[in-house]
Amino acid sequence: MPANNPFKAALAARQPQVGLWISMATPYLAEVSATAGFDWLLIDGEHAPNDVRSILAQLQAVAPYPAEPVVRAVSGDVALIKQLLDIGARTLLIPMVDTAEQARRMVSATRYPPQGIRGVGSAIARASQWNARADYLDVANDEVCLLVQAESVTALQNLEAICAVDGVDGVFIGPADLAASMGHRGNPGHPEVQAAIERAMKTIIASGKAAGTLTSNAAAGRQYFDLGCTFVATGVDVLVYARAVRELAKASRDGGKGATVAGSSGY
Repeated sequence: MPANNPFKAALAARQPQVGLWISMATPYLAEVSATAGFDWLLIDGEHAPNDVRSILAQLQAVAPYPAEPVVRAVSGDVALIKQLLDIGARTLLIPMVDTAEQARRMVSATRYPPQGIRGVGSAIARASQWNARADYLDVANDEVCLLVQAESVTALQNLEAICAVDGVDGVFIGPADLAASMGHRGNPGHPEVQAAIERAMKTIIASGKAAGTLTSNAAAGRQYFDLGCTFVATGVDVLVYARAVRELAKASRDGGKGATVAGSSGY
């Protein structure tokens, strides 16, 4: 059977992909999010309280839906990457990639030999459907979509070299860490940070790789797409919930003014 990763194909074709950050670390809400119509869902293993088992449960929960689950590892650990691929993650986002050498190591970690160093255990892995995909080993290298995060001043200095690494499908600019690296911790909206992000996006796009980022503002997301970005997350599930529930509590205390709960009748 051929390699199968529609999200990777969409990035290669420069088709805009709208995403949502999934940080609740629960399969139930991951599945709720999968019904919303996003193109991709980022299962966060870096800052959310996820481990391999909870990521597996979320992959299973969203599997029936069209949205592509993108798994962010806690770090570029080769052994962990092997586990994430084996449980069925085919699109990975690796944080804190500062150099082309690091990017090449991540490519190697996601490929079977002789192209890489991924350990071979597909017979007992969900990725091959426990050998039901008989030719999984033949297509797995092409199926993987590797996205790396450039989120420091060092990474931006090395951005052209990172983009030139064969096997890197896209580069994601991490606004929060980049802001901290630039001396504007907690203020990714600072004009200097935003200017650096825009320059970085143009560099990534010019290289032919997919450019992506995260924003909590749909209008800002549209601007990134207009700039030529291909994959942009326009919200974070836990923040969407936090904002909604706080607004509901406030409106309820104020006598219900302005509170609307869609479909609340009978739950």
